[in-house]
Amino acid sequence: MTAFFMPSETSFQRIGITASRKAVGNSVKRNRAKRLLRETFRLSRGELDSLALKYDWVLNARVDLLDVRLEEPLREFREIVEKVRRSESEKGEKDVETIKQ
Repeated sequence: MTAFFMPSETSFQRIGITASRKAVGNSVKRNRAKRLLRETFRLSRGELDSLALKYDWVLNARVDLLDVRLEEPLREFREIVEKVRRSESEKGEKDVETIKQ
């Protein structure tokens, strides 16, 4: 998955999900990919709440997401959140970041 994030002025984390026909496939596959990413975001609430800032997240689905169970995207997203946490402590606030897993 590819994650884009930007500091938000809201008091909560927000998510946007993209799953294009070209990248993922037909509507059944795209909807499954989006459901997996939404659930990943929901289950990562504890890690997200531990971040110093609130962010607007955009997660891009890839076709290989469809071949795995929920544990794999959850692990990937938690690694991304950990990278963001380390980045916060090292550099402070940035405008836009992109992290690919």
